[in-house]
Amino acid sequence: MTADLVIRNGSIVDGSGGAVRRADIAIEGDRIVDVGEEIARGRRELNAEGLLVTPGFVDPHTHYDGQATWDPLLAPSSHHGVTSVVMGNCGVGFAPVAPDRHDWLIAMMEGVEDIPGTALHEGLRWDWESFPEYLDALGRQARTIDVGTHVPHAALRAFVMGERGADPAEHPDERELAEIGRLLEQGLDAGGLGVTTSRTNRHHTSAGQNLGTLRAREPELLALAEVLRATGKGVFQFISDSYRTTYDDVAQAEYHLIREFARTSRRPVSYTVQQDLEAPERWRELIALAHSLQAEGLDVKAQVAPRPIGVLLGLQASTSVFTPSRSYGKIAGLPLEERVAALKEPDRRQQILKGHAALTTGEDAFTGNAFFGRFDSMYVLGDPANYNLDRSQSIGETARRMGIDPRVHAYDVQLERDGRQLIYAPLFNFAYGNFDAIHEMITSPVAMFGLSDAGAHCGQICDGSMTTSFMTLWARDRSGEQGMPLESVVHQITRRPAVHFGWLDRGLLAPGFLADLNVIDLARLECGAPGIVSDLPAGGRRLLQSATGYRWTIKRGVVTFADGVPTGELPGKLVRGVQPAPR
Repeated sequence: MTADLVIRNGSIVDGSGGAVRRADIAIEGDRIVDVGEEIARGRRELNAEGLLVTPGFVDPHTHYDGQATWDPLLAPSSHHGVTSVVMGNCGVGFAPVAPDRHDWLIAMMEGVEDIPGTALHEGLRWDWESFPEYLDALGRQARTIDVGTHVPHAALRAFVMGERGADPAEHPDERELAEIGRLLEQGLDAGGLGVTTSRTNRHHTSAGQNLGTLRAREPELLALAEVLRATGKGVFQFISDSYRTTYDDVAQAEYHLIREFARTSRRPVSYTVQQDLEAPERWRELIALAHSLQAEGLDVKAQVAPRPIGVLLGLQASTSVFTPSRSYGKIAGLPLEERVAALKEPDRRQQILKGHAALTTGEDAFTGNAFFGRFDSMYVLGDPANYNLDRSQSIGETARRMGIDPRVHAYDVQLERDGRQLIYAPLFNFAYGNFDAIHEMITSPVAMFGLSDAGAHCGQICDGSMTTSFMTLWARDRSGEQGMPLESVVHQITRRPAVHFGWLDRGLLAPGFLADLNVIDLARLECGAPGIVSDLPAGGRRLLQSATGYRWTIKRGVVTFADGVPTGELPGKLVRGVQPAPR
């Protein structure tokens, strides 16, 4: 039989962690049918000579919950080799929802994930109320990649408890707790991947309110765990302040909840692990916690990121380096071209620099503004974007070599590219100015790739490109003990997250598996410079980032991207629950 598509002469990195080998791959329909040598000519062929062939990437931590209902591309993920994403993370999402709670859920997503509320108001059709109806709505949208979603705890609370559910000081009574459990079971039966929650003070609605889940008590969380155990379905994803708190008692209390949830549910659990500036060693305890629970036979993983996580500062971003300056505030609302012209005025320039110095350093500085004066932790993000940070290349160090004030250098940098130049300020995973902590995290046997937050933080963070930088930073640009084997990196962004969710039909290049693949020119693989585009509904703005080096991305046997350009094919589907392995 002649295959529909044959990928010829590639270096196969199959997702299992096994050694790279040269082989051809034959695809019929949406499945791989053969991997080997001397495969007969196909109806269509792609020459992968000198190129890597990998499974399509699986991103377990995105926030496309609204965007997935209207957007067929789901960029930037689809530009970076991702063929399957998981949404509904951090306890936030859009179902279940009562008709009078639309605005609150939008305010929650806008505040927690920095997604423009105007875009959500315009884009969301709200042709659902229950979680199963939301899945049906997702299933009606054609797209380039597969999507699956969790049942979000905050939405469950708000649906059952009304206004009280949005208040972290309020707790469900027995009747409400039973109803939350019933709705979770309903969501899992319909194809929800699990349940997620947030217990961090950093998550607020756009009105500045903490999420109702922040102080959920142990009985409430364990009621969710009991549903997972009773149904034998679903995973649990958890973010809390455990990785960033400076208080041991707070950390221990969160560790206790993780232990009890894992022991009660007997289901896969993952939680956020980052190196925080204020508690730079706390992450080690969370890695050790996962080790201890795995020793009990429990499936517990640490979601980690392969690069520093930081905010992007610039004149087009949500925040500029000079946002604290009152003089800058007077022109901050001007269109970009007019603002650039105003910033070039000598008198205004001096006023802004003087005001910034007063408000970020010295006796009059506000604590919250100190971040904007940390020039030794700011970097010019070029094109291609260089995430291989080196303290010697910081704004501060560069300015000192030039013999000028770092503020002056930062001011000039933000005027480059007609005011479109961005400055990268890492907040996590770079506390000591090196990648040692990241290396320890990503090479830990309890680690799982995650935390891209793709689809979120539209004006501040653009980390949907993490799959690309995982490949370049660790498998290409570092070697030996300083890097990671290519086979291990590919495993971390393909088969490992797929298995975590029970998606056993993908993440491997083997007969019977889904034909989700990337054909990659590793030498040319790079992240482009992030830039602001206005392509969300109602003209909503967001950061977007392209890539080079992806020759072809194939989804369910169909080429969806060729050299970074979408082909117009939309084979992606909604993935409901677990997916069985090929027979």
